[in-house]
Amino acid sequence: MNRLHLSKAETRILEQYWKLGTCSVREILDSLPDEERVAYTTVQTLVYRLEQKGALRRVKKIGNAQLFEPAIDRSEFRNGLVRDLLDLFGGSPHLLISNLLETGTITLKDLKALQDARPRKLTRHRGGKSHA
Repeated sequence: MNRLHLSKAETRILEQYWKLGTCSVREILDSLPDEERVAYTTVQTLVYRLEQKGALRRVKKIGNAQLFEPAIDRSEFRNGLVRDLLDLFGGSPHLLISNLLETGTITLKDLKALQDARPRKLTRHRGGKSHA
């Protein structure tokens, strides 16, 4: 699978499509907070770029308005970003986490909370029953 590389602005527009579903450029523009508002043509350009990259697909035309929907899954996209990030650290989760700790992006308390929240692995015991 080809990794999709999107700009921050493209990612922001795609996030709105994941939130709203099938909609027009105007609906995306109107859904942006005031501090993120840009020209209609800017959003339109971003939407067309996302379509060219395969992140959005055109589904319908109503009057002059084209309706688009996400063509990629949010979790698959995020997984790709995580893989790209890990690649920057030589594929080492340890180096990535060390960097996040050194920069203060996460704390040891955050790591402990993540560890406590992860699902427990099931182990097989005699008799074929699974126990946590």
